[in-house]
Amino acid sequence: MYDIVIIGAGVSGSSIARELSRYNASICVLEKGEDVCSGTTKANSAIVHAGFDAKEGSLMAKLNVQGNAMMEQLSKDLDFPYKNNGSLVICTDESTRPGLNELCERGKKNGVPGVRIIEREELLKMEPNISDEAVAALYAPTGGIVCPFNLNIALAENAYTNGVEFRFNTKVLDVKKQENGYTIVTNNGDVRTKYVVNAAGVYADAIHNMVSENKMKITPRKGEYCLLDKSAGEHVSHTIFALPTKMGKGILVTPTVHGNLLVGPTATDIDNKEGVNTTRAGLDEVISKSAITVKNVPYRQVITSFAGLRAHEEHHEFIIEEVKDAKGFIDCAGIESPGLSASPAIGVMVADLLKEKMNLEEKEHFIATRKGILNPEDLTLEERNELIKKNSAYGNIICRCEMITEGEILDAIHRPLGAKSLDGVKRRTRAGMGRCQAGFCSPRTMEILEREIPGFTMYDVTKSGGDSAIVVGTNKDRV
Repeated sequence: MYDIVIIGAGVSGSSIARELSRYNASICVLEKGEDVCSGTTKANSAIVHAGFDAKEGSLMAKLNVQGNAMMEQLSKDLDFPYKNNGSLVICTDESTRPGLNELCERGKKNGVPGVRIIEREELLKMEPNISDEAVAALYAPTGGIVCPFNLNIALAENAYTNGVEFRFNTKVLDVKKQENGYTIVTNNGDVRTKYVVNAAGVYADAIHNMVSENKMKITPRKGEYCLLDKSAGEHVSHTIFALPTKMGKGILVTPTVHGNLLVGPTATDIDNKEGVNTTRAGLDEVISKSAITVKNVPYRQVITSFAGLRAHEEHHEFIIEEVKDAKGFIDCAGIESPGLSASPAIGVMVADLLKEKMNLEEKEHFIATRKGILNPEDLTLEERNELIKKNSAYGNIICRCEMITEGEILDAIHRPLGAKSLDGVKRRTRAGMGRCQAGFCSPRTMEILEREIPGFTMYDVTKSGGDSAIVVGTNKDRV
C-alpha cells in the first residue's frame, strides 16, 4: 500500500509529486498516457501570467502570483527554459479604458509587482508592431514565457530522482473507498493507497465523481493556435493580450522561449475530452482577432497549428481541497489558465495540506536540483569540438531544422523517465519542432528508439503511445 497516489502526470500532478518527494512517504503517480505531459499541459500558451486577471481574493489569483514569483528560481534549480519578458494588455478604444484601469487596480490588489498603465507613445517604443488603433496598455513587468514541456518533465524527473514511482499507460477505471484508504482500479491492476490526489485535468470530474455524492463537472474548453517560424520570432518581444472577456484572455501574440512566434488561443466549450483537432473557423478567428492588437503578423511563416484543452469548471476557480464526503481524497481540479503559471505554488499547497494531515517528516537528503539535456548551442566552438571528440554522437545532426544531435536524443531516451516515442523525444529535445515538422528527422529518430530501447522494433515506435504506431506493415505486403 502506498501512502499517496497522484492521478495525472501533467504539470500540476508532477509539481505535487516533486513537492511531496521532500518527505518520507511512498508515492506513486498514475498516468493514462505513455509519458508525462501528454494531456492538458502539452498544448497551451506557454505563458507565465503576472496575475492581474484573476478575481481579487480568489485562490486562482493567490497561486498565480505565488507561482510567478517562484518560476525563475525553479528554472535555475531544475534547468528548464524561462524568460521574464513582461506582458502588455492592449486598449484599442478610449471607451474601453475603464476596463483597462479596472484590470490594473485588480493587479495591484492581487499583489502583482510593478503593474501600471502606459500610453501610446511609450507603448510604441516597446512594441513597434502594435496595432495602429492602440491608445494605451497595461504593462506587467513580471509576465514571462516558459517551455511547458521542459517544466513538466523537469518536475517529474526530479520527483522520480527523489523516490516517486511513475506508472504510465495506466488508466483509472474506478476508485473505491476502503476502511483505511482507497483501492484504485486500473487497466493494469489494482493500486492501494492511504491518500489520493486527483490531478487528472479534464478528467478530474470523472475521478472525483467516483468517490463523492457532490458531483463535479469539468468542461473541456478548446483553444486553437498558430505557431510561426523563428524568422517571425522577433515580431513582438512582450506577450501581447487583448482586454479579457468572460471566455478568457482572448487571442495573444507572444514570442516563445525557443524563438518562435505563437498566436492564439480561441475559446470554445466542447463535450469531447479528447477533442484536440483544429478547425478552419478556429484558425481564421486566431488570424483575424490577433490583428486587433498586433499588425502585420507574418502568417506566411506558420509552420504548424494545434489545439489544446483547458479544464474549465463553472465557477472559474481552482478546486484544491479534501473532498468533504471522501476523507483522504484531495481534489486538484479546475486547473485552467493560469494553471501553468500557478503550478509551482499548487505543488506547495497540496504538499503542505498532506504534510499536516499525515504528519510527514522531511527527508534528510532531498535532491533539489536537476540538470537538463545538454544543449551544444550553449557551448563555445572549442567546447563543442571537445565534446564531439569525447562522444561523436554530438557531431551527428538528426534534426536539421533545430540542429538537434544524436547525443541529445540519446540523453532524452536514457535519462530518468526517458522518452519512448517520437513526441517524447520531441518534447525533450525539440527534434521535429522546426520548419519541416519532423519530415526529415522522424525516420532517423525511430531508428535510434528501436536501437536504444530493449525489445523495441519499428513496429513498437509510436508518435505518442497508444494506437499511434508509425509503421504498420512493409512494402508489398500481401493482404
